[in-house]
Order: sequence, then structure tokens, then C-alpha cells
Amino acid sequence: MPTYNKLIRDRIPAMIAMTGKEANTTTLSDKDYVEELKKKTKEELQEYLAADNDQDALEELADMLELIHALTKVHGSTVEELEVIREKKAEQRGGFNERVFLIDVE
Repeated sequence: MPTYNKLIRDRIPAMIAMTGKEANTTTLSDKDYVEELKKKTKEELQEYLAADNDQDALEELADMLELIHALTKVHGSTVEELEVIREKKAEQRGGFNERVFLIDVE
């Protein structure tokens, strides 16, 4: 019986049950939930970095976006408010579209 000890998506236990198996789960405390969201974000980032084609990369980015949505909630905000912050930073400092790479400053 494999041991996972990791945060999973909400519907995964039901999907496991549909295969005739039983998933042993627990509900995390607020503190542990944030910690596990951060771990999961690192995991998904590593999977994105290892992706070797556009489709796999997009799948991993979607997972990261889902985690960003969850983290936004635990920090007491909304995705809409997060987007306002992103837009303000982009307006003040720019985005990353022009591919500017800083070499050094004299």
C-alpha cells in the first residue's frame, strides 16, 4: 500500500473509491494547509520546469494557477484583488513581455 502524505485535489478520494480502493485522508489545520499548499506549489513548479512540451507545461501551469487561487484565499483575498495588484505592479514596473535581461549596473 503506497504512502503519499501530500495535499491532493478535493475529488481524488472519490476517484480512488471508484477503483474499489479506499483512501485514508485527514483534514489539515489552517497552518498545515498553508504549509502543504507551499510544498505542492514547489512540486508543481518542478514538474513545470521538467515539462518537455507545451501541453505538459500548460498542464503544470494550470495546477500552479489552482494553487495560486487557493493561496490567495488563505491570505484573505480574492483572485480579482490579486489581479488588481498584478496590474498595478505591471503598470508601475512593467511586465516581462519585452524579454529584458539585466546584465549589470554601473
